[in-house]
Amino acid sequence: MKIFDRSLVRKRRDRAAANFALHDFLIREVAERLADRLDDVKRSFPMALDLGCHTGEMAQTIGKRGGIETLVQCDISPAMAARAAAANGHPTLAVDEEWLPFAPASFDLVLSCLSLHWVNDLPGTLVQIRRILKPDGLFLAAIAGAGTLGELRQALMEAELAEEGGVSPRVSPFADVRDLGGLLQRAGFALPVVDFDSVNVTYADPMRLLTDLRGMGETNAVAEQRKGLTRRATLLHAINAYQSRFTGADGRLPASFHIITMTGWAPHPDQPKPLAPGSATHNLADILGGGGFGAGGRYPADKS
Repeated sequence: MKIFDRSLVRKRRDRAAANFALHDFLIREVAERLADRLDDVKRSFPMALDLGCHTGEMAQTIGKRGGIETLVQCDISPAMAARAAAANGHPTLAVDEEWLPFAPASFDLVLSCLSLHWVNDLPGTLVQIRRILKPDGLFLAAIAGAGTLGELRQALMEAELAEEGGVSPRVSPFADVRDLGGLLQRAGFALPVVDFDSVNVTYADPMRLLTDLRGMGETNAVAEQRKGLTRRATLLHAINAYQSRFTGADGRLPASFHIITMTGWAPHPDQPKPLAPGSATHNLADILGGGGFGAGGRYPADKS
């Protein structure tokens, strides 16, 4: 199944590498969030892999946290991999995430910061990641999830329908939280956890958003996208739609990045095991003060 043109992903990252530092705010923010999660794990991971390293932001953020002694970096873009190696001196190579060239049980930790959402065969990649982890090794990754750039998607759809009489995929399809939990289990990970967070950015001008996406190497790489340059009329219509629909009270335009974090462990005999069904010793309704769903109770609405 080919959803993304991987050669185009590589070319766009190669093009973005030279000036990536001018547009890397999102990568650095999510890298910091991943590093904070690693701080919560009270054990060491001497041998680690940064899968989709960009120009080395994850390595710069994480330092020696997690007891990392050796960090191997890799990226599908040779240009980004070269800059990552020059920035921090860690062993680095150009690698396609769909074809990992590492021996089984090579790493204690595999990290990935906003790279795996461009993978065509995500289930296959997750299986490979689980295989290269040592028993009880940790996989910790963040990817762009469903709803990311929803404002831009709506504006582009409206513009294409009005100016070109049809819609082509202009914003990548993104995975859903519920789907990823199942994929981790299918790939053989133990204790899988998937959760969701948002990074909300505002812009004075929608063209600045497009500039940042290009500067991050994150512009459209869907294989079935409409070929050729976007018509000027379509682009102007999209900009007007974005401004008319989404301008806030402060006059700025929002751009939403929905970040899904995946955590899973390579199986090990000493890991905690879930209790067998029916073995619970306490009634959930009692814990909830008699307000469980079975008792007709209702949780309070979130009014934040």
